[in-house]
Amino acid sequence: MDILNRVRQYREEEDSLKWEGTFAEYLEIVRERPEVAQTAHSRVYNMIKSAGLAERDGKKMYHFFGKEIFGLETALERLVEEYFHPAARRLDVRKRILLLMGPVSGGKSTIVTLLKRGLEQYSRTEEGAVYAIKGCPMHEDPLHLIPHNLREEFFKEYGIRIEGSLSPLNTMRLQQEYGGRIEDVMVERIFFSEDKRVGIGTFTPSDPKSQDIADLTGSIDFSTIAEYGSESDPRAYRFDGELNKANRGMMEFQEMLKLDEKFLWHLLSLTQEGNFKAGRFALISADELIVAHTNETEYRTFISNKKNEALHSRIIVMPIPYNLKVSEEERIYEKMIRESDMSHVHIAPHALRAAAIFSVLTRLEIPKKQGIDLVKKMRLYDGESVEGFNSVDVEELKKEYPNEGMNGIDPRYIINRISSAIIRKEVPSINALDVLRSLKDGLDQHASISEEDREKYMNYIAIARREYDEIAKNEVQKAFVYSYEESAKTLMNNYLDNVEAFCNKNKLRDPITGEEMNPDEKLMRSIEEQIGVSENAKRAFREEILIRLSAFARKGKRFDYNSHERLREAIQKKLFADLKDVVKITTSSKTPDESQLKKINEVVARLIDEHGYDSNSANELLRYVGSLLNR
Repeated sequence: MDILNRVRQYREEEDSLKWEGTFAEYLEIVRERPEVAQTAHSRVYNMIKSAGLAERDGKKMYHFFGKEIFGLETALERLVEEYFHPAARRLDVRKRILLLMGPVSGGKSTIVTLLKRGLEQYSRTEEGAVYAIKGCPMHEDPLHLIPHNLREEFFKEYGIRIEGSLSPLNTMRLQQEYGGRIEDVMVERIFFSEDKRVGIGTFTPSDPKSQDIADLTGSIDFSTIAEYGSESDPRAYRFDGELNKANRGMMEFQEMLKLDEKFLWHLLSLTQEGNFKAGRFALISADELIVAHTNETEYRTFISNKKNEALHSRIIVMPIPYNLKVSEEERIYEKMIRESDMSHVHIAPHALRAAAIFSVLTRLEIPKKQGIDLVKKMRLYDGESVEGFNSVDVEELKKEYPNEGMNGIDPRYIINRISSAIIRKEVPSINALDVLRSLKDGLDQHASISEEDREKYMNYIAIARREYDEIAKNEVQKAFVYSYEESAKTLMNNYLDNVEAFCNKNKLRDPITGEEMNPDEKLMRSIEEQIGVSENAKRAFREEILIRLSAFARKGKRFDYNSHERLREAIQKKLFADLKDVVKITTSSKTPDESQLKKINEVVARLIDEHGYDSNSANELLRYVGSLLNR
């Protein structure tokens, strides 16, 4: 790619989006495309909606958040449907500050950043286009030029409600520059940009002694007093505070609850009435979404202070808990690693899963429901099937602890420990055991973890290790079984012959002697028991297999090793159980013979080619599983 050509192309694309014209010409755009006059809240909602959505397990999945936020579908659905949607419809919710409350590294800042970056992109699309009075430092809505006594008529003709009054600066400019002729006022298309301070503002608390309210509302430009003669002349005022610049878009208050009270007072009027006080002027109208974020401790301290009651009633709190799904937690780590300088290091399959199991366990509450332990709960939350439980049980579990996920280990800690494992090992790959070992070591160095929690977390690391042990054995099992593929097919065909005879109450003929014999019950049970098919359930399972076999035959398809997932799993486990001694000898022999060496090389190749290991992590896996089988 020629970067200079791409820069030129980008500049041309930006120039093609620009528009400038009179207010009269702007009204024609409004008539054709009323969405250009939508409110800030409506713009944000339509931006999220335009990215599309899907439904999974009855939950709405908003694609807008999909690539960055994982496992928070319920929280995001609530955020969109309980705040942005009603706010877009001009319901009273839009007169509230949106406060995202949750634990550290839970995704609050990421959500706000996505909204800001999204608005920047959306304002460059046709449906998200924004227009403002040209030369206005607050990017004021041109429709504010319509006199108040004509706005009802305007609504009847255009179907658009106008809220807010013309700012002091534009009121003066209308008379002095345009002689009161609103139709001649120049209007331009604007593009939101946090860097250029257009439509997006960010306010961060600093030292209360040095922070000035002017950071929010602008200030007098004393160098112009001599020229304009008065502090009340709007031309002598710099409308450059964050509230001014965020007009038409959104304003982020970082750590809002740490702000001095005088800063928060301005938000009372802005949220309820849509205006704020600045300098010696009448109230200044502003249309902006105010988003803040904080943790639970600070929020509890804030609401316990009686002086904050007025502001508290103007806040809508949206809890943003930690993700509670292991598979989604893995995706968080993968994303964080991709964005880091660690992406060149090979992380063996299931290493991140082992870490995810540990972190999710620390966030779950002990279930009250009979027959469910923490591991079963974790699996159910992740969408896995657990015998005897279904989706209704999952919903009941979630109702037991409505605030579940507000505590536990955060993703940043996990990534820090993975980094530590990489540095300590000084090899191009790390595995699950390296990660779990690093997590364990880190608990001793974590000052904020209590002794009670440390003991509990050590137990969770042990559980994660046991879960990984099963995964590791299954991984090697699959690789070995594939090396014995013909054996697997033969075993399956033998099983199918016996099942067919059993279900049809027929005899089997011995291929060598030709004599008739009963179906081999011992063989069938030895396979079915591998996947937990009970004595009482064996007939139903066999009949299900026979029905599947008949369905394939009717369609002219061949029933093979991959045609029935549970049967394939049972065959693999049975074959692996028979091969266990071979695996033990092959993986633990210090001086393997030629046939053992060949088998090891086949399995290593399979692990690399089809399971995502490198040669180092594949050999480590084999040695580890060999030690497990020899215990």
